[in-house]
Amino acid sequence: MNTPSQDSPTRRRAIGVFCGAKSGNDPRWVNAAFDLGRALAARGWALVYGGGNVGLMGAVADGTLAGGGEVIGVIPQRLMEREVAHRGLTRLEVVPDMAERKTRMIELSDAFVALPGGLGTLDELFEVLTLAQIGYHRKPVALYNQDGYWDPLLAACRAMTGHGFVHAADLAVMRAADSIDATLAAVAP
Repeated sequence: MNTPSQDSPTRRRAIGVFCGAKSGNDPRWVNAAFDLGRALAARGWALVYGGGNVGLMGAVADGTLAGGGEVIGVIPQRLMEREVAHRGLTRLEVVPDMAERKTRMIELSDAFVALPGGLGTLDELFEVLTLAQIGYHRKPVALYNQDGYWDPLLAACRAMTGHGFVHAADLAVMRAADSIDATLAAVAP
């Protein structure tokens, strides 16, 4: 996989954000997603995300748009109605399936941030980490660890390393931070 910056050196930096299509049970998650979107726009970075208008996905897109930023959504055909595709984006790409969604988001992104989410968020995050592990890319990954949300996952990753199933160097691509600024600094060029 080539990074987009290799294809177009003058292109705006694009950050792939993985997050929930649900809002969670605390409004702070939604507020943080919106604020992260505004912070992306303030830095002049584009958002690449799952294309939905619901949950944290909708909030991060709305925050980026409110800040005047570029938003590229990638959504599978089957989820166009289920996730209520966001119609106000800079660009919405409809792809055949979830596998193609991940592939396209990875192609379009220079770095990745994971916000709170569920199984889909974990799937996207581990796809990116696995591809980095086997040398398909060297793009940074950050977890926005708001209120310790990712602490159990980080503990599981340390356990996998401790038991010899994952090399510590393979997890070094992933950073965790507890503020938006620190999270975005972890994926800055």
